[in-house]
Amino acid sequence: MSLPITEQENLNTVNIDKLPTLEAIRLINDEDKKVATAIEKALPQIASAIDKISERLKKSGKLFYVGTGTSGRLGVLDASEIPPTFGVSPNLIQGVIAGGFKALYKATEASEDNKDAGKKDLIALGITNNDAVIGIAASGRTPYTIGAVEYARSIDCFTACITCVSDSEITKVVDTPIIAVVGAEAITGSTRMKAGTAQKMILNMISTTVMIKLGYVKGNRMTNLKPKNKKLVERSIRILMNELNLNNESAKTLFHSAKNNLKIALVMGQTNASLDEASDALLEANDVIETAISKIKATT
Repeated sequence: MSLPITEQENLNTVNIDKLPTLEAIRLINDEDKKVATAIEKALPQIASAIDKISERLKKSGKLFYVGTGTSGRLGVLDASEIPPTFGVSPNLIQGVIAGGFKALYKATEASEDNKDAGKKDLIALGITNNDAVIGIAASGRTPYTIGAVEYARSIDCFTACITCVSDSEITKVVDTPIIAVVGAEAITGSTRMKAGTAQKMILNMISTTVMIKLGYVKGNRMTNLKPKNKKLVERSIRILMNELNLNNESAKTLFHSAKNNLKIALVMGQTNASLDEASDALLEANDVIETAISKIKATT
């Protein structure tokens, strides 16, 4: 049986176990350099997926990442970082991993062989034809993930995959295959390495750019972040200073008057609206700051 490239032996690292530490990690670093180049070749497909996902989310759809093992954990990781970074509901982007919560900290590899389980897990989460699903599978042949995207596509969800093997099974059952061929791993079959790095980089591109298109970023600033700790409070103050041309004390005063809510403070600062007016406008605008500002200015 022909092995996928993700399972093949890397001839560049066959003696890695005999090398001094510096030489061993230099080899790993040399392999890692190939990841960005591989992703670059997939940029048109990544962009196409982003545009289609954005259209779904603008119409109240959701995005689901589905995977097993490392791939599943990376999907859950990316999804979990979206609410604090962009101030959106944790339901908007969700990570689905074979084996459930325990698979995040304990290997449950056997669960990946159950093709029907992927479908059942999506049904349990209430997936509809308004949604988008990305299957993440380094080798492109994981039954759980393939079962999930096949079901999603059958009910007219938009589907994509992130894989590191050309012409793999999963690429044939999705609308938009995203393929980053990073080559054989430094340690044979250890797809937590280059393949995992590629998957994480692509997920970063997708989720970040989707949030930009939905209006949760202004310039290159995460203006909808939730300031839950000291570092994020300080970042919020800096954003207010830069966005509104305020000094530090004025920015702090505005921030506190907005009850330490950055997006409300930005709307108040741009419109002279009250706390309640800014809050109501943001609610009507689905937390898109520019839309809330326009609504207030249109009525004054």
